[in-house]
Amino acid sequence: MGNSPLVNNIKKPKAVVFDTDNTLYPYEAAHNAAMEAVRSKGISSLNVTQQEFDEAFKKARSDVKKKLQDTASSHSRLLYFQRTIEYLGLGTKILLTLDLEQAYWRAFLINARLFPGVKDFIYQLKSDKVITANVTDLTAQIQFRKMVYLGMDEHFDYVVTSEEAGKDKPHSAPFDIILSKIGVAPSDIWMIGDNPINDIEGALAAGMVPFQKIHDGVKVSQIIKDGNGIAFEDFYKLLDVYKSLCSNKS
Repeated sequence: MGNSPLVNNIKKPKAVVFDTDNTLYPYEAAHNAAMEAVRSKGISSLNVTQQEFDEAFKKARSDVKKKLQDTASSHSRLLYFQRTIEYLGLGTKILLTLDLEQAYWRAFLINARLFPGVKDFIYQLKSDKVITANVTDLTAQIQFRKMVYLGMDEHFDYVVTSEEAGKDKPHSAPFDIILSKIGVAPSDIWMIGDNPINDIEGALAAGMVPFQKIHDGVKVSQIIKDGNGIAFEDFYKLLDVYKSLCSNKS
């Protein structure tokens, strides 16, 4: 755990809200495997070089994100691959676009693995009647598929996607919706995420207690450094902290 002054002042939560990507599981390994599968299929199907495909994909992704900004559809692999093919000068190829998207998510899900201790921590929360929830960016369909594949679909009492909210985190909309569903004061809620802005800043602005999951590639939030949140590297250690709060409660 981090050295935040909050460590000695936090209380047992009435609800815990989790981010999904790069919080419940390491994102990069799954994404890299998925992109390799798409790249292989795309190069073969389109008769282009790897450099040509990669450059077109980079341009397509940037274009989609610029136009759609902080919305669920800005993360759409379907749109990324559609624009990739179009930037290669081949027009809109619907069947191939769908095929590439399926190849991406198939490889992604096969390579997605929960961080150690995630389920143990949630099992303890559920046993103690603590409300569990998930606030996640991207469209509902793929995020729900991830939950099912990871065996997490029965572990959350409530879920809010940025598709439902209309905006990605750290916009207040996803946090407002989950708070309305949970019905618990924000100060009694732990928000667990990895992203310094989307998760940690968003949680603090919503009045929740931010917990940042730290691992390779994650930049420690300034909020954490300033002592307004708590960092942890291992869900088992977080479970130990939670249990100590339960044993010390009056």
